[in-house]
Amino acid sequence: MSSDVQQHEAPPFQATNIRFFYGPISILNQMSLEARKGEIIGLVGPNGSGKTTFTRIVAGTLTPRSGTVQVQGIAVSGLKPRDRARLVAVVQQNPAVPPGMTALEVVLMGRNAHLGLLQWEGSKDIEVCRRVMELTDTWDFAHRLAPSLSGGEMQRVFIARALAQETPLLVLDEPTAHLDISYQAKVFDTIHKIRRETSITVLVAMHDLTLAGQYCDRIAALSQGRVIAFDAPSKVLTSDLIAEVFGAPVAIIEHPIHRTPVVLPVGEMVVSGGEYTE
Repeated sequence: MSSDVQQHEAPPFQATNIRFFYGPISILNQMSLEARKGEIIGLVGPNGSGKTTFTRIVAGTLTPRSGTVQVQGIAVSGLKPRDRARLVAVVQQNPAVPPGMTALEVVLMGRNAHLGLLQWEGSKDIEVCRRVMELTDTWDFAHRLAPSLSGGEMQRVFIARALAQETPLLVLDEPTAHLDISYQAKVFDTIHKIRRETSITVLVAMHDLTLAGQYCDRIAALSQGRVIAFDAPSKVLTSDLIAEVFGAPVAIIEHPIHRTPVVLPVGEMVVSGGEYTE
Protein backbone atom coordinates (compact mmCIF):
# COMPACT_ATOMS: atom_id res chain seq x y z
CA MET A 1 0.00 0.00 0.00
CA SER A 2 1.32 3.43 -0.91
CA SER A 3 2.69 5.38 2.06
CA ASP A 4 0.80 8.50 1.01
CA VAL A 5 -2.62 6.84 1.34
CA GLN A 6 -4.41 8.77 4.07
CA GLN A 7 -5.95 6.98 7.01
CA HIS A 8 -9.67 7.33 7.54
CA GLU A 9 -10.61 10.24 9.73
CA ALA A 10 -11.76 9.21 13.20
CA PRO A 11 -15.53 9.42 13.62
CA PRO A 12 -16.73 12.45 15.60
CA PHE A 13 -18.33 10.11 18.12
CA GLN A 14 -17.85 6.44 18.93
CA ALA A 15 -18.90 4.43 21.98
CA THR A 16 -17.70 0.85 22.22
CA ASN A 17 -18.92 -1.90 24.57
CA ILE A 18 -20.00 0.44 27.37
CA ARG A 19 -20.93 -1.29 30.63
CA PHE A 20 -22.22 0.62 33.65
CA PHE A 21 -23.67 -0.43 36.99
CA TYR A 22 -25.42 1.38 39.83
CA GLY A 23 -24.31 -0.87 42.65
CA PRO A 24 -25.20 -4.42 41.58
CA ILE A 25 -27.76 -3.25 39.00
CA SER A 26 -26.66 -3.30 35.36
CA ILE A 27 -27.75 -0.14 33.53
CA LEU A 28 -25.73 -0.35 30.30
CA ASN A 29 -24.67 -3.71 28.91
CA GLN A 30 -22.10 -3.76 26.08
CA MET A 31 -23.64 -0.66 24.49
CA SER A 32 -22.01 0.54 21.27
CA LEU A 33 -22.93 3.48 19.04
CA GLU A 34 -21.23 5.55 16.37
CA ALA A 35 -22.16 8.80 14.62
CA ARG A 36 -21.01 10.48 11.45
CA LYS A 37 -20.09 14.12 11.16
CA GLY A 38 -23.14 16.36 11.06
CA GLU A 39 -25.65 13.68 12.06
CA ILE A 40 -28.47 14.11 14.52
CA ILE A 41 -28.72 10.82 16.41
CA GLY A 42 -31.79 10.22 18.57
CA LEU A 43 -31.72 7.98 21.65
CA VAL A 44 -35.16 6.58 22.45
CA GLY A 45 -36.36 4.00 24.93
CA PRO A 46 -38.55 3.61 28.01
CA ASN A 47 -37.64 5.01 31.41
CA GLY A 48 -34.78 2.99 32.84
CA SER A 49 -33.41 1.95 29.46
CA GLY A 50 -30.17 3.88 30.04
CA LYS A 51 -30.58 7.01 27.91
CA THR A 52 -29.62 9.58 30.55
CA THR A 53 -26.85 7.39 31.98
CA PHE A 54 -25.37 7.04 28.52
CA THR A 55 -25.43 10.80 27.88
CA ARG A 56 -23.64 11.36 31.20
CA ILE A 57 -20.96 8.85 30.27
CA VAL A 58 -20.49 10.59 26.92
CA ALA A 59 -20.29 13.91 28.79
CA GLY A 60 -17.65 12.44 31.11
CA THR A 61 -19.59 13.00 34.33
CA LEU A 62 -19.95 9.24 34.82
CA THR A 63 -17.21 6.66 34.25
CA PRO A 64 -18.16 3.29 32.73
CA ARG A 65 -17.00 0.06 34.32
CA SER A 66 -15.65 -0.95 30.92
CA GLY A 67 -15.69 0.25 27.35
CA THR A 68 -14.62 3.52 25.75
CA VAL A 69 -16.16 6.75 24.47
CA GLN A 70 -14.12 8.61 21.88
CA VAL A 71 -14.70 12.00 20.28
CA GLN A 72 -12.61 12.53 17.15
CA GLY A 73 -10.50 9.57 18.24
CA ILE A 74 -9.79 10.96 21.74
CA ALA A 75 -10.99 8.98 24.77
CA VAL A 76 -13.24 11.14 26.95
CA SER A 77 -12.69 9.20 30.17
CA GLY A 78 -9.78 10.54 32.20
CA LEU A 79 -9.62 13.93 30.50
CA LYS A 80 -9.46 17.04 32.63
CA PRO A 81 -12.81 18.89 32.64
CA ARG A 82 -11.31 21.78 30.67
CA ASP A 83 -10.03 19.47 27.92
CA ARG A 84 -13.27 17.50 27.86
CA ALA A 85 -15.27 20.72 27.50
CA ARG A 86 -13.43 21.39 24.24
CA LEU A 87 -14.69 18.10 22.80
CA VAL A 88 -18.20 17.64 24.22
CA ALA A 89 -20.83 20.28 24.99
CA VAL A 90 -23.79 19.17 27.07
CA VAL A 91 -27.29 20.45 27.80
CA GLN A 92 -28.66 18.41 30.68
CA GLN A 93 -32.30 18.00 31.68
CA ASN A 94 -33.71 21.05 33.46
CA PRO A 95 -30.45 22.96 34.03
CA ALA A 96 -30.62 25.56 36.76
CA VAL A 97 -31.30 29.12 35.63
CA PRO A 98 -28.54 31.37 37.03
CA PRO A 99 -30.10 34.22 39.06
CA GLY A 100 -28.89 37.72 38.38
CA MET A 101 -27.25 36.87 35.06
CA THR A 102 -28.25 38.07 31.63
CA ALA A 103 -28.70 35.68 28.73
CA LEU A 104 -25.40 36.87 27.25
CA GLU A 105 -23.57 36.25 30.52
CA VAL A 106 -24.98 32.70 30.61
CA VAL A 107 -23.73 32.05 27.09
CA LEU A 108 -20.32 33.52 27.92
CA MET A 109 -19.92 30.74 30.49
CA GLY A 110 -19.44 28.43 27.52
CA ARG A 111 -16.15 30.16 26.74
CA ASN A 112 -14.53 29.11 30.03
CA ALA A 113 -12.88 26.08 28.40
CA HIS A 114 -10.96 28.43 26.08
CA LEU A 115 -9.78 30.88 28.74
CA GLY A 116 -6.64 30.73 30.84
CA LEU A 117 -6.54 30.95 34.63
CA LEU A 118 -7.95 34.33 35.74
CA GLN A 119 -8.37 35.35 32.09
CA TRP A 120 -11.40 37.47 31.20
CA GLU A 121 -13.44 37.16 28.03
CA GLY A 122 -12.13 39.19 25.12
CA SER A 123 -13.57 40.52 21.88
CA LYS A 124 -13.22 37.12 20.20
CA ASP A 125 -15.28 35.46 22.94
CA ILE A 126 -17.98 38.12 22.65
CA GLU A 127 -18.08 37.62 18.88
CA VAL A 128 -18.39 33.83 19.26
CA CYS A 129 -21.28 34.32 21.69
CA ARG A 130 -23.00 36.80 19.41
CA ARG A 131 -22.70 34.36 16.49
CA VAL A 132 -24.17 31.39 18.38
CA MET A 133 -26.92 33.54 19.90
CA GLU A 134 -27.90 34.76 16.45
CA LEU A 135 -27.86 31.13 15.30
CA THR A 136 -30.23 30.16 18.13
CA ASP A 137 -32.41 33.28 17.80
CA THR A 138 -31.49 34.50 21.30
CA TRP A 139 -29.44 37.62 20.53
CA ASP A 140 -32.50 39.87 20.64
CA PHE A 141 -32.82 39.26 24.39
CA ALA A 142 -29.09 39.00 25.16
CA HIS A 143 -29.31 41.63 27.92
CA ARG A 144 -32.46 40.37 29.60
CA LEU A 145 -32.09 38.64 32.96
CA ALA A 146 -32.19 34.87 32.56
CA PRO A 147 -35.03 34.29 35.09
CA SER A 148 -37.30 36.59 33.06
CA LEU A 149 -37.13 34.35 29.99
CA SER A 150 -39.69 31.73 29.06
CA GLY A 151 -38.83 28.04 29.24
CA GLY A 152 -38.33 27.76 25.49
CA GLU A 153 -36.23 30.92 25.33
CA MET A 154 -34.05 29.73 28.21
CA GLN A 155 -33.56 26.31 26.63
CA ARG A 156 -32.25 27.97 23.47
CA VAL A 157 -29.90 30.07 25.65
CA PHE A 158 -28.52 26.86 27.18
CA ILE A 159 -28.01 25.45 23.69
CA ALA A 160 -26.20 28.66 22.73
CA ARG A 161 -23.99 28.30 25.81
CA ALA A 162 -23.09 24.77 24.72
CA LEU A 163 -22.35 25.97 21.17
CA ALA A 164 -20.06 28.68 22.57
CA GLN A 165 -17.74 25.87 23.64
CA GLU A 166 -17.07 25.20 19.91
CA THR A 167 -17.01 21.43 20.22
CA PRO A 168 -17.44 18.75 17.54
CA LEU A 169 -20.13 16.98 19.60
CA LEU A 170 -23.31 18.36 21.20
CA VAL A 171 -25.19 16.15 23.68
CA LEU A 172 -28.75 17.00 24.76
CA ASP A 173 -30.78 15.12 27.36
CA GLU A 174 -34.52 15.64 26.88
CA PRO A 175 -34.17 19.21 25.53
CA THR A 176 -37.93 19.70 25.20
CA ALA A 177 -39.01 18.29 28.56
CA HIS A 178 -41.78 20.42 30.12
CA LEU A 179 -42.07 22.67 27.05
CA ASP A 180 -45.34 23.23 25.22
CA ILE A 181 -45.75 22.12 21.62
CA SER A 182 -44.74 25.43 20.03
CA TYR A 183 -41.46 25.57 21.95
CA GLN A 184 -40.76 21.88 21.28
CA ALA A 185 -40.81 22.57 17.55
CA LYS A 186 -38.76 25.76 17.98
CA VAL A 187 -36.03 23.97 19.94
CA PHE A 188 -35.73 21.18 17.39
CA ASP A 189 -35.87 23.62 14.49
CA THR A 190 -32.93 25.36 16.21
CA ILE A 191 -31.02 22.08 16.55
CA HIS A 192 -31.65 21.28 12.90
CA LYS A 193 -30.50 24.75 11.84
CA ILE A 194 -27.32 24.43 13.95
CA ARG A 195 -26.44 21.09 12.38
CA ARG A 196 -27.02 22.44 8.89
CA GLU A 197 -24.87 25.54 9.39
CA THR A 198 -22.04 24.13 11.53
CA SER A 199 -21.87 20.38 10.71
CA ILE A 200 -21.75 19.62 14.44
CA THR A 201 -22.71 16.09 15.44
CA VAL A 202 -25.70 15.94 17.80
CA LEU A 203 -26.66 13.16 20.21
CA VAL A 204 -30.09 13.73 21.74
CA ALA A 205 -32.00 11.60 24.26
CA MET A 206 -35.74 12.04 23.88
CA HIS A 207 -39.15 10.60 24.67
CA ASP A 208 -41.22 11.99 21.81
CA LEU A 209 -40.96 9.39 19.05
CA THR A 210 -42.73 11.54 16.46
CA LEU A 211 -40.26 14.40 16.98
CA ALA A 212 -37.43 11.88 16.78
CA GLY A 213 -38.77 10.66 13.47
CA GLN A 214 -39.09 14.18 12.11
CA TYR A 215 -35.70 15.61 13.14
CA CYS A 216 -33.21 12.76 13.59
CA ASP A 217 -31.12 11.26 10.80
CA ARG A 218 -30.87 7.95 12.65
CA ILE A 219 -32.49 6.61 15.80
CA ALA A 220 -31.01 4.23 18.35
CA ALA A 221 -33.67 2.30 20.27
CA LEU A 222 -32.51 1.23 23.72
CA SER A 223 -33.85 -1.60 25.82
CA GLN A 224 -32.32 -2.86 29.07
CA GLY A 225 -29.07 -1.03 28.42
CA ARG A 226 -28.54 -2.27 24.88
CA VAL A 227 -29.06 -0.80 21.42
CA ILE A 228 -31.52 -3.17 19.79
CA ALA A 229 -32.06 -1.12 16.63
CA PHE A 230 -30.07 1.69 15.01
CA ASP A 231 -31.21 2.92 11.65
CA ALA A 232 -33.21 5.54 9.76
CA PRO A 233 -36.44 6.62 11.52
CA SER A 234 -38.65 4.72 9.08
CA LYS A 235 -36.76 1.50 9.89
CA VAL A 236 -36.83 1.94 13.68
CA LEU A 237 -40.25 3.51 14.28
CA THR A 238 -42.35 0.51 13.38
CA SER A 239 -45.32 -0.78 15.35
CA ASP A 240 -43.62 -4.13 16.01
CA LEU A 241 -40.35 -2.66 17.27
CA ILE A 242 -42.07 -0.04 19.44
CA ALA A 243 -44.29 -2.72 20.95
CA GLU A 244 -41.18 -4.77 21.73
CA VAL A 245 -39.24 -1.85 23.27
CA PHE A 246 -42.02 0.03 25.08
CA GLY A 247 -44.51 -2.76 25.62
CA ALA A 248 -47.30 -0.66 24.17
CA PRO A 249 -49.37 -1.03 20.98
CA VAL A 250 -49.10 1.89 18.56
CA ALA A 251 -50.23 2.85 15.08
CA ILE A 252 -47.81 4.44 12.62
CA ILE A 253 -49.01 6.94 10.04
CA GLU A 254 -47.12 9.19 7.65
CA HIS A 255 -46.70 12.87 8.47
CA PRO A 256 -48.76 14.76 5.87
CA ILE A 257 -46.01 17.34 5.28
CA HIS A 258 -42.65 15.80 6.19
CA ARG A 259 -43.44 12.19 5.20
CA THR A 260 -41.86 11.00 8.45
CA PRO A 261 -43.35 8.45 10.89
CA VAL A 262 -46.00 9.69 13.31
CA VAL A 263 -46.47 7.42 16.31
CA LEU A 264 -49.98 7.19 17.76
CA PRO A 265 -50.78 5.26 20.95
CA VAL A 266 -53.53 2.69 20.66
CA GLY A 267 -55.57 2.51 23.86
CA GLU A 268 -58.58 0.46 24.84
CA MET A 269 -60.97 3.39 24.55
CA VAL A 270 -62.59 4.04 21.16
CA VAL A 271 -65.07 6.63 19.95
CA SER A 272 -68.37 5.30 18.65
CA GLY A 273 -71.29 7.52 17.76
CA GLY A 274 -69.73 10.51 19.49
CA GLU A 275 -69.39 8.65 22.82
CA TYR A 276 -66.47 6.81 24.37
CA THR A 277 -66.92 3.08 24.70
CA GLU A 278 -64.66 0.25 25.85
